[in-house]
Amino acid sequence: MKTLSVLLVEDHLPIARQVTDFLEGHGWQVDHASTGKHALMLALEHCYDVVLLDLNLPDIDGTVVCERIKSSAETNVPILMLTARDSFEEKADGFGRGADDYLTKPFDLRELVLRCQALAKRNELHQSKVLELGELRIDITQKLAWRQTQALTLTTIGFRILVQLAQAYPNPVARSVLLHQIWGDTPPDSDALKSHIYSLRSELDKPFEAPMLKTITNVGYKLDLANV
Repeated sequence: MKTLSVLLVEDHLPIARQVTDFLEGHGWQVDHASTGKHALMLALEHCYDVVLLDLNLPDIDGTVVCERIKSSAETNVPILMLTARDSFEEKADGFGRGADDYLTKPFDLRELVLRCQALAKRNELHQSKVLELGELRIDITQKLAWRQTQALTLTTIGFRILVQLAQAYPNPVARSVLLHQIWGDTPPDSDALKSHIYSLRSELDKPFEAPMLKTITNVGYKLDLANV
């Protein structure tokens, strides 16, 4: 059994202790946050295999925490929501904010382990060296990309941006995250990123009927396969 790194976001301490003890009993590493602010700090500083996120937090609603992690974390970490909110509308809202799975309280800790393992495995497979998203295929090792079997002529930075977007799919990638991932601690101004996005879009979208690269206002960019 693979050892997983888990961030548990839960303000009810008895539940947090119970979940932590059970997961650590499987040899997993568990960090705990009791507030949304602390959860965001940990999620953006560390790379976890899974985030277990309670929705009823004392400072920030869990759905907002979910959105912020998905838009700003360096990796596309799977998020499993743990909550007593069990209506269809509330679940739909959670999935709409970027949740990958949903477990209603009270839950069986054995089922929680199985869901965490499934999410981590799915995410690991998603980070394959060859990414295939609909008609888009990316060979990370060879640094080559195709759409509809047509080879794309990309700059080095354009290719790296495309890989970041593909690995995060279907979630958006924040501009700040792209700047840090591509240029590290010495990013250029935002116009440089816009220029590279324009060049990438010219190669990835303009020769084809439906665009894949979408701008998300006040957030960043994402790949969209809905119309492809």
